[in-house]
Amino acid sequence: MTPLPGPLGGRELVAWRLDQAKFAPTWDSGEGAYRVGGRWSSIGVRAVYCSLDPATAILEVAVHKGFKALDTVPHVLTSVDITKPKSVHVVDPASVPNPNWLRPGLPSAGQQQFGDALLARHTFIVIPSAVSTCSWNLVFVATRAAGAYDLRSQEPFALDTRLHPPATP
Repeated sequence: MTPLPGPLGGRELVAWRLDQAKFAPTWDSGEGAYRVGGRWSSIGVRAVYCSLDPATAILEVAVHKGFKALDTVPHVLTSVDITKPKSVHVVDPASVPNPNWLRPGLPSAGQQQFGDALLARHTFIVIPSAVSTCSWNLVFVATRAAGAYDLRSQEPFALDTRLHPPATP
């Protein structure tokens, strides 16, 4: 369950990630981003993409794979405790050189280089989600962030079947 925000008694910073079940044991390897790059990382950077709430983590995967894959292929929802929250750098949206980088679309080389530079300077970055613009993503490189996060839980994910209804004639 998502922790309560600070004003409501929460004291934890938790990140969430959704992976195919077969990749759950290596959830923090950054292998996918290493192979194909990501919104905030170039090919060759082992960036691990998470969200600050589970719903956004689900949407981030659904936008690429679709609800059919989430309904028919086993997935695992991972939660991670950020044990050193002072090592988190929040990216002010106004500091992003191109506002289009915060909107849906393919990443540009400049966008990936901007993210690479942030990941080289900071243990964790928190940046607005493009798929859910009122939400935040947390991105890190596991080797750089070693000791600053702990695996909290991994549980089988079950998509609400209403998101992948049967076809109607």
